[in-house]
Amino acid sequence: MESRPTAVPIVAGFLLAATVIASIVAISLLFPNPLLDRLWELNKPGAAAFRALGWISGVALLVLGAGTSCAAIGLLRRRKWAWWFAVVLFAVDGTGDLVSLLVSGDWLRGASGAAISTAFLYSLSRHRVRRYFAEN
Repeated sequence: MESRPTAVPIVAGFLLAATVIASIVAISLLFPNPLLDRLWELNKPGAAAFRALGWISGVALLVLGAGTSCAAIGLLRRRKWAWWFAVVLFAVDGTGDLVSLLVSGDWLRGASGAAISTAFLYSLSRHRVRRYFAEN
């Protein structure tokens, strides 16, 4: 049995961090309170967009958090479906960052987000990583 590639726990850790962030944001949307509302000062346009969708955005973020959590655990347990989930997630995220860059012109956020997603896609598409999940 082949040893786990270094990229796998790194991607899993990032997905777990995304889980925490999505969960905190969802809770702040579903159960507004002064403490969590202070976090929205960091991203006022994001707050306006999420709040415009109402409770649906909070539920969607909880679903996203559940998905990223399951994918992280699945990657660590060598599940091929988790590899596919992560690949699709980073492809969609990177595409969204590029569209956002073109629409908003915010080069810092758009380009950095696309670069990060591309780096994760590259690490997941390396031969050793693909072989690791293919053997399962």
